[in-house]
Amino acid sequence: MDDRSVYKSIGREEDLKGISRRVSQISVSAIKQMPVLAREVAGAVSLGQGIPSFGTPAFITKVISEALTKDEWIGKYSLQPGLPELKHEIARYLQWKKGISVDAETELFVSCGAMEALAAGIATVVDRGDEVLIPTPNYASHIEQVLFAEGIPVFVPLLEEQGWRLDVEGFRKAITKKTRAIIICNPMNPTGAVFSKEDLLAVAQLALEKDLFVIADEAYDFLIYDNHEYISCASIPELKNRLIGAFSFSKMYCMTGWRVGFMYASSKIINQALKVHDAFAICAPTVSQCAALAALRATNGKDGPGDNFIKNLVHALGQRRELTCARLDRLKSLFSYQIPRGAYYVFPKIVGSKINSMELAIRLLYEARVISIPGNGFGPSGEGHIRFSFGGTEDEINTAFDRIEEWAQINL
Repeated sequence: MDDRSVYKSIGREEDLKGISRRVSQISVSAIKQMPVLAREVAGAVSLGQGIPSFGTPAFITKVISEALTKDEWIGKYSLQPGLPELKHEIARYLQWKKGISVDAETELFVSCGAMEALAAGIATVVDRGDEVLIPTPNYASHIEQVLFAEGIPVFVPLLEEQGWRLDVEGFRKAITKKTRAIIICNPMNPTGAVFSKEDLLAVAQLALEKDLFVIADEAYDFLIYDNHEYISCASIPELKNRLIGAFSFSKMYCMTGWRVGFMYASSKIINQALKVHDAFAICAPTVSQCAALAALRATNGKDGPGDNFIKNLVHALGQRRELTCARLDRLKSLFSYQIPRGAYYVFPKIVGSKINSMELAIRLLYEARVISIPGNGFGPSGEGHIRFSFGGTEDEINTAFDRIEEWAQINL
């Protein structure tokens, strides 16, 4: 069962008469559907959608609260590529964070979250029939974005027993004359993998050899555990003209609802991606751009309020990762797992039952009142797994696993 079967699996038939092939072949991911279903389940606890439990910090909300009462322009359109002040702050951030020199005027645009940057980038370089290499399991929406652009997702399985490592040789073997791009999500959703410098440089070299684009989703680039080495695709100089980088304020500053992110790419790509941005969004919400500006102005890479917030956020999520792993260790009859090195997801394999991922997620929802995400929505290698998020509070995590343990004792 793949992600396009989700609607029927949960009892929702689709009427596709008169609907374009481009839209009818894609579906809303199970990541979004499971929380919608959970509205029918009183008292359900979520290990599902990736939403941190923390509120947007005061050094952002205070600025916006004041601006809403005195700055009339905050409710109007911004310039289409984004507020110039914000773009310059982003360039400053990329300089100290990733060591790259960015032309704020020509190599950036502010998007409605990293999701819009990714969609615009894919639409800009992928034509009908083009193949896009995607690691599997992989974030479900990347798959749908490729399909919407009428491209063909080509899945390259990750090496699960090696900590969900990239299979560089697998990428090489998958390349054909139709291959146009490679999508890399790092740190990765849903597995929590952080890819090695060696493997990323090898993928970059492959892209250069074969004249491919690398589309990098780095929404979780701040969220690394155990001092694990992290390299950004954006910091590989040779990729400069082949890179489409998508970044977000959502996770780092707990701003998921503000919907603001940005694209970093060559001026050639930015100029073309702005056509897509203009057609679908015009501009990112001005109020959200102001919030992002406040966030970056509070962050200097050392000791600003933003730096302290991020440090505390990573520490808290690290503790929740440890708790989640400890609770999974008590469920060895049902799951095996790879310890996540980044993001706030773990993607355990279902080992104690022949139940598939969708059936398990549905049963956990209705019988244990726990929201999870079935692995079949994350590409072919996702089946047989389930995604848990540890973005919730420790109480929520413990309550959810208490219920899963009780359910497993009765049903398995």
